[in-house]
Amino acid sequence: MSISDALVKLDALRQNIVSVYMGNTQVVDRLLVCLLARGHVLIEDVPGVGKTVLANALARSVHCSFSRIQCTPDLLPSDVTGTSVFHRDKGTFEFRKGPIFANIVLADEVNRTTPRTQSAMLEAMSDGTVSAEGQVLPLPQPFLVVATQNPYEFEGTYFLPENQLDRFLMRLSLGYPSPDDESRILRKQPARTTLPELKPVLTPEDALQLQRLVDGVKMDQGIVDYIIAIATATRQAEDLQVGISPRGALALAAAAKATAILASREYVVPDDVVQNVISVCAHRVVSRTYMHAGDTLTTRRIMQRVIESVASPV
Repeated sequence: MSISDALVKLDALRQNIVSVYMGNTQVVDRLLVCLLARGHVLIEDVPGVGKTVLANALARSVHCSFSRIQCTPDLLPSDVTGTSVFHRDKGTFEFRKGPIFANIVLADEVNRTTPRTQSAMLEAMSDGTVSAEGQVLPLPQPFLVVATQNPYEFEGTYFLPENQLDRFLMRLSLGYPSPDDESRILRKQPARTTLPELKPVLTPEDALQLQRLVDGVKMDQGIVDYIIAIATATRQAEDLQVGISPRGALALAAAAKATAILASREYVVPDDVVQNVISVCAHRVVSRTYMHAGDTLTTRRIMQRVIESVASPV
């Protein structure tokens, strides 16, 4: 697939999503970056701003298997990964796959379930496999988890473990729509009218070809050094308890490559890195003043200072 072909498909995907999600279009582009970079995405915001609509619009726009996990406090790990069922007539057990075995998985209100159940998704998100019954079962490809959550201050929510937060390529916030966008939402009510009729514009093979195209994007050594310098600056920052790990640096590089494709380039420039630093890295660091990765505003401010302190390559 050439870049020109890729841009045609990506533009069709973008238009399909924004026909339903009438809000922050920059968030839609970040979502496309996650799909291209094989990265999972966590969408966090207050109820009612379109988190689930956005995730559903992406799932319906790609002609592949989709499942939704409604996360609740009584959800068990086996409800996510699957469980063994005994057949009395055969005298054998059969493993029945859970909803995690889909191309696109919507984990709605993920922080309303317990950390034990949240951790059941770790292997799937990290390796694309599920270990069950002494076997390692591969998940279908492409595989993308789109998780939504309400702010931690809301009743009945749990902190996501730091190791699970690290498996999300990006953590995004939608914000409230502009008055013009909100006017269109009130008039068209897309979640009720447009979303059920949304047709897919991308096949699973298209998504895989787009991901392979991202793998071929060139990254100069100067860009590699720039990413390493940003990671090193977070590890040495006095106001951070935990800096960016090598996994975080890899994620930033992957997001930069995907951003280059969206910009119709086969090579990465420094701005591709800068555009993704906060979305990719802010949830991976822990501040000293607030010992948990849930402190989004503080870590975003710190990451902005890190960007400004590290010299960009020419």
